[in-house]
Amino acid sequence: MKLLDTTYLKSDLKSGLVVFLVALPLCLGIALASGAPLFAGIISGVVGGIVVGVLSNSPLSVTGPAAGLTAIVLTAISTLGSFQAFLLAGVIAGVLQIVLGYLKAGVISNYLPSNVIEGMLAGIGILIILTQLPHAVGYDVINEGDFFHVDKDGKHDLFSTIIDAINFVHLGALLVMLASLGVIIAFKKVPFLQKIKSIPSSLVAVLVGVGLNEIFVYTGSSLAISSEHLVSLPVPDSMAAFWGQFSLPDFSQIVNPSVWVVALTIVAVASIETLLCIEASDKLDPLKRYTNTNRELKAQGVGNMLSCMIGGLPMTSVIVRSSANVNSGGRTKLATISHGLFLLLAVIVIPTLLNRIPLASLAAVLIVIGYNLASPKVFIHMWKNSKKFQFIPFVVTVVAIVLSDLLVGVAIGLTVSVYFILRGNLKLAYFFKKDEHSKGKAIHMELAQEVSFLNKAAIKQTFAHLPENSHLIIDASNTVYIDHDVLQLIKEFAKTGCKDKQIEISLVGFRSEYKIENSITHLTSVISDNDKPVSPMSLKSGVKVPSNALVIKDLGKAG
Repeated sequence: MKLLDTTYLKSDLKSGLVVFLVALPLCLGIALASGAPLFAGIISGVVGGIVVGVLSNSPLSVTGPAAGLTAIVLTAISTLGSFQAFLLAGVIAGVLQIVLGYLKAGVISNYLPSNVIEGMLAGIGILIILTQLPHAVGYDVINEGDFFHVDKDGKHDLFSTIIDAINFVHLGALLVMLASLGVIIAFKKVPFLQKIKSIPSSLVAVLVGVGLNEIFVYTGSSLAISSEHLVSLPVPDSMAAFWGQFSLPDFSQIVNPSVWVVALTIVAVASIETLLCIEASDKLDPLKRYTNTNRELKAQGVGNMLSCMIGGLPMTSVIVRSSANVNSGGRTKLATISHGLFLLLAVIVIPTLLNRIPLASLAAVLIVIGYNLASPKVFIHMWKNSKKFQFIPFVVTVVAIVLSDLLVGVAIGLTVSVYFILRGNLKLAYFFKKDEHSKGKAIHMELAQEVSFLNKAAIKQTFAHLPENSHLIIDASNTVYIDHDVLQLIKEFAKTGCKDKQIEISLVGFRSEYKIENSITHLTSVISDNDKPVSPMSLKSGVKVPSNALVIKDLGKAG
């Protein structure tokens, strides 16, 4: 992938602007909830956008401070005694992430089931909507967050906050949210507005929100939104004050074991969240590209190292900003990089203007993003196009994320998904049925392309139910991998297990490295169509299985 692909230049810049508007309050809110300086969140957003954006080969993923790390940061700053000591832990975490990248730990993401990833996206979409409802009506007890609500005082959970918000609706904020939402919907539904491709609807929605609130303020109306419900960017009064917002790590704490414990914690959580979000971002990609996850871990490590070196928060790939990027037309990493540049320019040039943006207006933008991730079409698609062992883990993941948090929800979804995989393999989907077998028929057991330890139970059950005096052909001609346990099971059954029922076994197509044919020398032939003896090895060359054979195909696949 080229460093900067200008094929989609216009749409990428538009998307970068929208992601910037979404990222700004997230950076500030997460820093506030983490007990860190507000500017630390901005640093993390800028470094995540520009540095990680350049180094990563993910075309759509956006990196920045994540709500999933807030509790870790908040606890660590208190435990270590200073923000500077925490920054050192972040630098070490970055180094360790780079090491993980070189160790190719990114391969973990390949083992995440698609139904769990789909559930994660839908669950996050619902959470985005729920967390923005209080902001939409001007009741900002909770801060902006990516995956979880972030509680300022520890006295409110997400659902109680939504209930409270109903009793404290600010009419001005509600009108601003509805106006902004109306603009976005109009750009999607009104024909002449649909033709306007050069201006992002989200930007127009935010400008309408700002303009409406300025009218309320100018007229002295009670509908005016107060400053605590607007974007709150730090505004330094001099260059010295601006540079004073940066911090350096306390390297004297390098021998402090607690620093290393925090670093390891950050590495674990940040890496898992990043891999989850990369997998989800690739799934959202309309061009269906794939990200090198090992390179992503290296890029994240460099980003975390640099961010914490100058006073920023640790970061991860984040799905809220990434999905905003996709929905706004972003197609290459230029969108991610430009959002970081916009953040940098904003804090230097126009912090005062940005502080006029109502959070209610940004809530409208995020509610639309959340709806796109969790629309009814997603649930209908999963129901119609998947079996129950795929749909149930999807729904469980959605519910678990909404009721707990991202990592716990995904862990629960994975557990349920693994249960159904095991159940599918334990089911006798390819189990031999005696009532389908006629005496004298050969039984042809065709192994799947890959046979894992999960398939051991189904194969064992098939062996146990074979009829006496039968002839079994185990065909591995199309198999590229057989688990050691399964291979041992086949060997043992062929050597001794078949003798009790006087079952004749012919092994076909097993690769030489399995050393299985050499261990069973007393079996030399199978019956061909014309009843002439044929070498088992000749079946590899296209000799047909006996026409009267009962075929058990793809033994080893999940049921």
